[in-house]
Amino acid sequence: MEKDAIIKSARDYIAGEKDPFFRSEAEKLLAAEDWKELEDRFYQNLEFGTGGLRGVIGGGYNRMNTLVVKSATQGLANYIRRAFPEKAAIQGGLSAAIAFDSRHYSAEFAEAAALIFAANGIKAYLFSALRPTPELSFAIRHLGCSTGIVVTASHNPPQYNGYKAYWNDGAQVIAPHDKGIIAEVNAVTEIKEMPREEALKAGLLSIIDKEVDEPYRAMVKSRLFRPALIKEKAGEVKIVYTPLHGTGAFHVEGVLGDLGLKVITVSEQREGDGGFPTVAFPNPEEAAALDMAIKLGAKEGADVVMANDPDADRFGIAVPNSERSGFTLVTGNQMGVLLGDYIFLSLKEQGKMPPKPLMVNTIVTTGMQKRMAASYGVECVEVLTGFKWIADIMGKCEQKEIDGTFLFGTEESYGYLVENEVRDKDGISAAALTAEMTLFWRSRGKSLLDRLNELYTEHGYWQELGVSKYFQGPEGPGIMKGIMEEYRKNPPARLGGISITRVRDIKDGADGLPPSDVLQFFLEDGTIVSARPSGTEPKIKFYATCCAGAEEGLEKARAEAARKLEAISKDIRSVIGE
Repeated sequence: MEKDAIIKSARDYIAGEKDPFFRSEAEKLLAAEDWKELEDRFYQNLEFGTGGLRGVIGGGYNRMNTLVVKSATQGLANYIRRAFPEKAAIQGGLSAAIAFDSRHYSAEFAEAAALIFAANGIKAYLFSALRPTPELSFAIRHLGCSTGIVVTASHNPPQYNGYKAYWNDGAQVIAPHDKGIIAEVNAVTEIKEMPREEALKAGLLSIIDKEVDEPYRAMVKSRLFRPALIKEKAGEVKIVYTPLHGTGAFHVEGVLGDLGLKVITVSEQREGDGGFPTVAFPNPEEAAALDMAIKLGAKEGADVVMANDPDADRFGIAVPNSERSGFTLVTGNQMGVLLGDYIFLSLKEQGKMPPKPLMVNTIVTTGMQKRMAASYGVECVEVLTGFKWIADIMGKCEQKEIDGTFLFGTEESYGYLVENEVRDKDGISAAALTAEMTLFWRSRGKSLLDRLNELYTEHGYWQELGVSKYFQGPEGPGIMKGIMEEYRKNPPARLGGISITRVRDIKDGADGLPPSDVLQFFLEDGTIVSARPSGTEPKIKFYATCCAGAEEGLEKARAEAARKLEAISKDIRSVIGE
């Protein structure tokens, strides 16, 4: 990018940014003529993608800051007004729910967005303090809102923040609204604003908390199958929990406490803190993120260690191993199997299984879930990566566009949904159901690992692999595009020494799936390897799921699966330069 263009872009940003911190950042870089940093901040606008915004916090058009949030919200407001013209004609006829997590500037970005909505005649329901993403989805449906946003960067490192946009069904936006909103955001030339006091006085800003908190908690508890079992045996299970400095403690402690369960929260990680001082990555997918909770779990003799990510849509656990000499981490794929199995078993035992039951998972989730579901007569519907696609199937069931009843949705990245009232993954309800599930299997003399091993014996031993590599800076997207193009032009004949029998390219859509930059390699032994650039981060991701028969015992099956995945991993890493 030419220096003159950088200077012009930086000066335009400085003129429009009202936040003194972000404005001064850009001013100092310009004064210091730090061209490398200026280029990174101004070579492009932070893209409002199909899920919203996500980026490093800082001054500049390619950063998360107040001006970028305001511009995005103005574009969203313009689209909402066009989409619902009759409601738009009435002051406050349109409404938006807004939640935020513990990240730096989350509260400021959320209020800035609320006041943009208010200035556009859209009533903003703004949570009084940090709340989890699933509650935002619930609030949209509960309050009858036209749209909603949550300010969060989920599990990203502390320098990031983001902004997820939702439709009136409580799900993240998909086609055709995603492209329509993006077009409106890119076309914004004027931003309407309203002072906070004026918005409150006009009834265009409403601060909310318990009027949504209480029905949300009641809904979560209503999704449990055996309240009598919990009441009888709650004292027999000890839970250690960490919200990883995020939003989860308020509801996890509240819901589980209401049920009489003993929850010991990691005190150092209980309060919201956008610096995430005790973890490198606030992500329950990362084993290191649970270290502090596992140590406390060992000290307290916990039966299960639970964790949410900062916006509490993801959920992970660790459980004592068979000798109780340490803790075993349960993967997202395994947790999806266990929860699905428990839900279907419970419905069947209680005579409540609907005629055409459905579960929904993603194309990169373990193949074991399909086998497990089939054993209960449940159809497993596969969708693209991203929980919005699971929500899309839920909506089609609700509108009778699909003949079936949604029971459970899950994805490998620690996302689960056990209710219809929320349309995004819900780490709060997953925590409550996991507590009940732990009690249930204990009442039958089993641990969660015992049940998982039973399922492996029945459906084969499944193991998964994930490989990711970041490509930062202006050249990053080009590198990732080159990797995908090379795979498309010259697909490998083998991976890990196993022949590839089929390649599925979803770039233009395939097998009923909408277009997405995903390649899948189907190997002759049933292993599936998928490659896709992330939609929210500058990285390329690879997934592999393989199965080994358990006829000769689980130990031998584990060794065989590990051998296959190690060889596949080596081939993948050679392509991405590791």
